[in-house]
Amino acid sequence: MSRKPRVIHELPADLDRNRLPNHVAVIMDGNGRWAKRRGLPRTMGHRRGIDALKNLLRYCRDWGINALTVYAFSTENWGRPLEEVDFLMALFERVLMRELEEMMEEEVRIRFVGNLHRLPGSLRECIEKSMETTRNNEGILLTVATNYGGREEIVRACQAIANQVKQGTLEPEAIDGALFEKYLYTAGTSDPDLLIRTSGELRISNFLLWQIAYAEIYVTDTLWPDFNSHEFHLALCSYQQRERRFGKVGTRE
Repeated sequence: MSRKPRVIHELPADLDRNRLPNHVAVIMDGNGRWAKRRGLPRTMGHRRGIDALKNLLRYCRDWGINALTVYAFSTENWGRPLEEVDFLMALFERVLMRELEEMMEEEVRIRFVGNLHRLPGSLRECIEKSMETTRNNEGILLTVATNYGGREEIVRACQAIANQVKQGTLEPEAIDGALFEKYLYTAGTSDPDLLIRTSGELRISNFLLWQIAYAEIYVTDTLWPDFNSHEFHLALCSYQQRERRFGKVGTRE
């Protein structure tokens, strides 16, 4: 049976297409609380969170946003109950296997960043297959931060640079911001313009510490499974009302 034609989401009329962020990053928080409020197991919150991510990816694609980066699993999340961690690892694997064909149809290029070596072998295989299969797609770039920590990423980059200096292949004077970025997991990707955090928590939770230096931050009390096109619309409206100065004097001053 052929798949139904996908619905194209029109850009809301009050948004300026020329002032949309090129790259949106999201801390997808609140799955557990969403489930608890409904008397459901936390796993149901994670399942619904996957649906919210799929929908957001389509809004970004249809509205002309070129890159979406999401925080799927942090280096600190290993401290959660073993049953929940095991469920998440299995969920990631199932979703990748199930959605790969659709990602190809929709020209999604997927990339995983983080310390992937600690992940289960079968999940690593699925990750490698999905990245290799979609690497030539020319649509939106979806970056999934998995077993990711911003501090660990920076320490890892410093170690790699220090090793080159030690070997005599790099002079200390040659180290600058542009070179440093080449050693980050996100090398080759533009920095996020907009960082969205759901669930109302006012912290960045060790996410993209270097990359979000000048990102506009938007926090909503909405829990991640309930984050929909209306919520995304509100975030983009807030973004378009701001003046991005990058440390310089703005036109309003």
